[in-house]
Parts: sequence; structure tokens; C-alpha cells
Amino acid sequence: MRRARLLGVLAAVAVGAIGVISSTQTWLIAVLDDGAQHELAVAGAAAVPVLAPLSLAVLALGAALSIVGLVLRYVFGGLTVVIAGILGYLSAQVAFTAPVSAVASTVTAATGITGADAVAALVSSVAPTPWPALTLAACAVLLASGLWVRATARGWGSSGRKYAPATTAAARPVDAVDSWDELSHGEDPTARPR
Repeated sequence: MRRARLLGVLAAVAVGAIGVISSTQTWLIAVLDDGAQHELAVAGAAAVPVLAPLSLAVLALGAALSIVGLVLRYVFGGLTVVIAGILGYLSAQVAFTAPVSAVASTVTAATGITGADAVAALVSSVAPTPWPALTLAACAVLLASGLWVRATARGWGSSGRKYAPATTAAARPVDAVDSWDELSHGEDPTARPR
């Protein structure tokens, strides 16, 4: 089951990284009906404002999955599914319908024109690039990863010695370093039976 953990963690981290990268790339090309037919490139973060923050959250969830216990594995797997659903829905809207609302903030920043109707009148066409479709595919992988984590979480075992509670004094022999550590914690190492 070690591979199940590795697969779940790597899928979440990879999709989170793709989402962060995608948020900086051009998702849409808006052509303005201003006589000169100016083209405006609309970044993923402008088309889907929650793309970068949710992608960073997926990166954090993926990293945390490698060390959390059973209950948090189920919680994080569920959060991953929810985030995949949100990002997938928003990416699909942009990829398949290329709505004018997705370019409104960029058009307003470039022209100073505000209001949904005014922006819609100024934009003659909106064309998507491959990035929304790529992000949608990554969201499908993220959804599968979240379901995989929830399905296999029980078999992952413990997170290893590094994150396990310290062993008791009776479980192993005591050396000089342990005695100094006990003194540092305010305990008397001579009071313990040998």
C-alpha cells in the first residue's frame, strides 16, 4: 500500500503545480470591436480567479497527505474531490462556452469600460486556448486522486518513525544522551529504576 500513498500524493502535487502554472498562462483571447480589432490575452487567474488559490491548496493537501493519520486522509481526500469539482466546473465553462464574463476584468483594465453590458458590447469574440482544456483534464485526474485516497486510506499504514510518538524508556536501553534529555525536561534520571 506504500504505492497507493505515493500515487495519491504525487497526483495531488502534480495537479496543484499544473493549476498554479495554468493560472499564469493565457486562457482566452478577446477581440475588441473597437475598429482596430485589438486582441487581449486573458490569463487563467483572470478568467477563473480561484484557480491559483485552490491550486496552492491542492499542493498543500498533497504534501500533507504524506504525513497525516487515517482520519485526516479521509478529510483531505474529500477536500481534494470538492476542489476538483469546483475547478473542473469553472474550467469547463471557460473551455466550452468562453463567456464574456471571464474576460470582463481584463477588458476593464485595458479600456476602463465597466459594466457587463458595456463590456459585452465591446467584445466581438472570445476564443479559448488549450489551457482551460488541459486544466479540466488535470481536474479529472485530481478527482480520481481524491477518490483513490479515500478508497485506499485505511491500508496506508503509519507515517513512519519520524512522526510516531517517542518510544518509552522501558522499550529501549537508556544511554547518556537520554539522561541529559531527561534533565532538560526537568526529570531526574537517577530516580528511574535501572
